[in-house]
Amino acid sequence: MASAKQTARIRVIDGHLKSKPVTSLHSTPPNGLKYTVDSCHVLSMKEREFFEENGFFVVKGLVDQKDLDIYRERFKQICNGQIPRPPGLIVMKDVAIAKSEYMQGDSAITKIQDFHSDPVLFEYCSHEGILKYAEQFIGKDMMAMHTMLINKPPDPGSKSSRHPLHQDLHYFPFRPADRIVASWTAMEHVDRRNGCLVVLPGTHKGKLLQHQYPEWEGGVNKMYHGVRDFDENSPRVHLVMEPGDTVFFHPLLIHGSGMNTTNGFRKAISCHYASSHCEYIDVKGTVQENIEKEVIEIAKRRLGDDVQIEFHDVWYMKGKLVHGERVNL
Repeated sequence: MASAKQTARIRVIDGHLKSKPVTSLHSTPPNGLKYTVDSCHVLSMKEREFFEENGFFVVKGLVDQKDLDIYRERFKQICNGQIPRPPGLIVMKDVAIAKSEYMQGDSAITKIQDFHSDPVLFEYCSHEGILKYAEQFIGKDMMAMHTMLINKPPDPGSKSSRHPLHQDLHYFPFRPADRIVASWTAMEHVDRRNGCLVVLPGTHKGKLLQHQYPEWEGGVNKMYHGVRDFDENSPRVHLVMEPGDTVFFHPLLIHGSGMNTTNGFRKAISCHYASSHCEYIDVKGTVQENIEKEVIEIAKRRLGDDVQIEFHDVWYMKGKLVHGERVNL
């Protein structure tokens, strides 16, 4: 049973999700808030406090439909081989359909990531509206560090279309965590039926937890690590979103997505931003050691076993400045 405090939090969150788009600007935001910067005035004090408490914030209708249509068409062109595959791009298939001869083209692709070298898709990362809000969380010197277009398929019955609950910081060898933020934009209506995002409000205040592949009978997609040893009784909020709605969230926020039980694909586009003042760290001997090993193994399969490469090298190669000055990353 949820406590009175948890119930009250859910009511506040529900009211936020049903609110109108953010339009007001405040020139004198208060000091003392940990997860937003005082030099940017996009969010009101109340909105900054909401992010402080919950670790996420939804902006309604931030990306126009015409832009979403452009991203959708580019995704099809890449998946169907109509254009050369951009350098560094990773194409992923659901584990349940990876070897199917009946699934072809964009219907066989569940995600493309690292599209930093594709000028059309990268327009999302430099979208004026997205950057305006991202600056509120990390400051004006911004790097696009990780990019994805997710094409969650209809679940084939294996439940493999799920994405286990996780913290994005698990994948990142740079800090501080409070100067990293994700933007995730729905490209169509998303709800629980087609596998919307689910978040555990307030979990961004905790530490980075151990992640491993979940022991799912139907199989788990590559790199889909799940968080271990978290409070499974924590309140959960399912983010019902319309096309263009964008959620910004902290890299320690525990989140995931359920199965797509519909007959259609559920698309979303996402970018993780970090302040260029962040610094790379050594993750050896930490809870990130397993992901470091896996990422380096994948990089060597692509580049050659004789290539000497470190975890931070992988991120340095795909990081791209989108605003301000490149300082460290």
